[in-house]
Amino acid sequence: MRIVVTGVGGSVGSRVAQLLVQQPNNHVTGIDRVQHQVVGLSAQVLGDLRFIDLDEVFVGADCVVHLASAFGQNEFVDASAHDTRTARVVLEAAARCSVSHFVLLSSAMVYGARSDNPIPLTEQAPMRPGQLSFAENKATIEQLGADWADESPGRRLSVLRPTTAVAARGSSWVARSMQLAAGLGSDANPHLQFLHLDDLAGAVALLVAVDGEGVYNAAPDGWVRADEVRQLSGRAPRLRLPRSVADQIVRVSWQAGIVATPPGIMPYATESWVVSNDRLRQLGWKPQWSNVEAYVDGYDARPWAMLNAQRRQQLALSGAAAGVGVAAIGARAVARRWSSR
Repeated sequence: MRIVVTGVGGSVGSRVAQLLVQQPNNHVTGIDRVQHQVVGLSAQVLGDLRFIDLDEVFVGADCVVHLASAFGQNEFVDASAHDTRTARVVLEAAARCSVSHFVLLSSAMVYGARSDNPIPLTEQAPMRPGQLSFAENKATIEQLGADWADESPGRRLSVLRPTTAVAARGSSWVARSMQLAAGLGSDANPHLQFLHLDDLAGAVALLVAVDGEGVYNAAPDGWVRADEVRQLSGRAPRLRLPRSVADQIVRVSWQAGIVATPPGIMPYATESWVVSNDRLRQLGWKPQWSNVEAYVDGYDARPWAMLNAQRRQQLALSGAAAGVGVAAIGARAVARRWSSR
């Protein structure tokens, strides 16, 4: 089988490529903007997907695995337009080159984070991404993929929707954003899931191997509560803020380049959006990491996790004082913005 993997230099792409090249009769070509050593690749193409000759790369390919994304390369820039354009270019090239199978990495964030979400969400749940640009972009790209598949009866689309993906020195943009959002003024106790990148890569490779058509959630078995995660990492000193105030401070801070927490992320840190992995399991996939194991591997322990209760209380008091200063800065920025209108 001839397979092309975009984003082969990323933490997911490199893992997927390593799995694919181990299968007999697979010929894997990787595409990325930077050189990355993956033993066994048939070829590696360097360049921006929007500008290289994809027809030359895709000709004769049986499957394209689209993993490339600009999210996280600059955490203060909205990469939606870039990623949407890139996905469109890749899908158009796949159509011209008669690629029959397209594997698209999306996100479980497309379901949205709401208090009325069922626990867990299945693939039949509607996409309601809310105001998070990353989730909205993934929903848009999924629709582009569906349009590509509908144009010809011989085309098959596989969409993978992973939950928060983590690993040592390789956690996803979503995981980093969620970690920052979790420290902003809320005592919410939502259900959470943490998918190890090794398990995510295994899910992608499986969809390639079995030609799994349709939408599949990717998540560990079950979930954990936010309180359990706080106990693992140590509860950070925080300033409790109303949700509307926290949202506005996040927006202003991100736009000013102060904190790399994007607007719209707060609901995902305070409401449940856990998903079922039953459909993927039916294909033979089995997660090797539990939620807790993946979390511990993906996040560094906070220094205060090892402190006793008295010392944590002292830090909480000093942290609250510092938090007041940060909130004041954010509030002044918000006030200036409104007064300038």
